[in-house]
Amino acid sequence: MNALTYSAAFIAFFSVVGPPKVLLAFAGLAQVHEVRQLRLIALISSGAAVLVGLVTGITAPWLLDLFHISPPALQLAGGVIFFIYAVGLVLGLHLGSDGTHQDSPDLVSGVRELLMPYVVSPLAMTAVLIEAAARDSFTWRSTVVGAYVSVIALDLVCVLLLTRILRRTHHATIELLGRLLGLLLAAVGVDLILDGLYDLGVPGLEGRH
Repeated sequence: MNALTYSAAFIAFFSVVGPPKVLLAFAGLAQVHEVRQLRLIALISSGAAVLVGLVTGITAPWLLDLFHISPPALQLAGGVIFFIYAVGLVLGLHLGSDGTHQDSPDLVSGVRELLMPYVVSPLAMTAVLIEAAARDSFTWRSTVVGAYVSVIALDLVCVLLLTRILRRTHHATIELLGRLLGLLLAAVGVDLILDGLYDLGVPGLEGRH
């Protein structure tokens, strides 16, 4: 991704943590949570996502320096984690879930289900760190954070408006869409890994850019 403008950052974040991906995660929760509880989960998880993005984006240069992390290493790590998560979707394995919410759906279990795909999405956090650290400017980091928060706000609005529709979506449809999305996200994870390898100067990847 190129650090250019607010609109470019918004489009980048929309592609990695926008409504098309987030709504599917909420659709799974909608099968076992009441409308009021699902909306509360959406509010809390979105607030947590904003907080994580805000802290990560503003402190990006210092975080990378503190842990001696290079952008290529961050891309590799984010790509590997995202690939593993995506494979779990393809195979129908809900990684990070303790499986208890099906029997006793509550607020905590609902928010916990959204940690990996939404609150601390590996690809979204990788994008925030890389974009925010691309320029040594607080103004630019604020722009990146603003774009990220705008996408999270859009996600929240979509979930709140479509809650009842999500509850009526058949479980088989959600599983089918989840596995298809997992296949696409696995490819995104591989692409991110290849970008990291390219930035490290691994031969044979010159045609990627």
